[in-house]
Amino acid sequence: MSEPKHIVVTGGAGYIGSLLTAQLLQLGHRVTVIDDLLFGGESLLTFFSHPNFHFAKADVTEARSLRDSLPRNWPRPDAVFHLAGIVGFPACQAVGKQAAWRYNVDATKNIHEQAENLQVSRFVFASTYSAYGLSVEGRPVTEESPLNPQSLYAETKIAAEEFLLPQGALIFRLATLYGISPRTRFDLIVNQFVLDAFTRRQLLIYQRGYSRSFVHVLDVVHGLLMGLVAPNEKVRGQIYNLGTDDGNYTKDQIVQLVIKRLPETFVEYKDLTFGGDMRDITVSFEKIRRELGFKATLTVDDGVREVVNALRLGLIREPQHERYRNAQFIVQ
Repeated sequence: MSEPKHIVVTGGAGYIGSLLTAQLLQLGHRVTVIDDLLFGGESLLTFFSHPNFHFAKADVTEARSLRDSLPRNWPRPDAVFHLAGIVGFPACQAVGKQAAWRYNVDATKNIHEQAENLQVSRFVFASTYSAYGLSVEGRPVTEESPLNPQSLYAETKIAAEEFLLPQGALIFRLATLYGISPRTRFDLIVNQFVLDAFTRRQLLIYQRGYSRSFVHVLDVVHGLLMGLVAPNEKVRGQIYNLGTDDGNYTKDQIVQLVIKRLPETFVEYKDLTFGGDMRDITVSFEKIRRELGFKATLTVDDGVREVVNALRLGLIREPQHERYRNAQFIVQ
């Protein structure tokens, strides 16, 4: 293992951040989590007695949110994982353009500028493959493909990228996530499908033939950690699609994986046109595989089984609760 570092995770109480925090602590790093606890802080409770864990409740849009959150007796941070923001097109649509821009673009600039002033050597940003929008003639998109955002969420992430890239940040464009974490989300396609099939024995599907790319939240964390240990000169100012070629599925294929585990599910398809995220896309992950050696360890089928088991065993007692969603509506 590399030398222990001091790592800051903004949005560390969230779906990715809480699992990333667990992995960083397990690897021996010091971790400062900055989060405003919009969805509660239960995901962090297991870390509170850990000597290498520090939590600060702060809003990343505030001018000194990073600087004032750091423990006085710890060395300056070696890296910042900036995960905080309003994630997903439904959440961005719900709060409106001004708020989405403030939290996804202005806050990113704010945290990065504070990190620069602290001489943090590595800034890692979680972006989205929503930036690509649509595949041209069905060809897999690469990091060099033109950006064609189909939602406000994607527009804010692109604006943040455009600021960060010249500054040498490392950017990961994440595929659609699934799976269980300390703060599980049920407003993501795979997890939502499983929840609906388990609780209602019914799925209502829109955009049935659309393709998406899927990756387990734990594999995303492993990819982010690769970005932490890779030589800085290699990854500085780089963009990587983070996912797996095996994770490119149509919605119909996802439905079949759910039905395999929950065969009594009734499926209904509807056509719908709406002003949201109309992604129909296949993604190439050749660059991250070639340059960082990333290889996913879990499949969508693994994720479906995992979520079904968590629900059957009652590990998540109120899966319909709003704390498991970034927004109150989802178009499937």
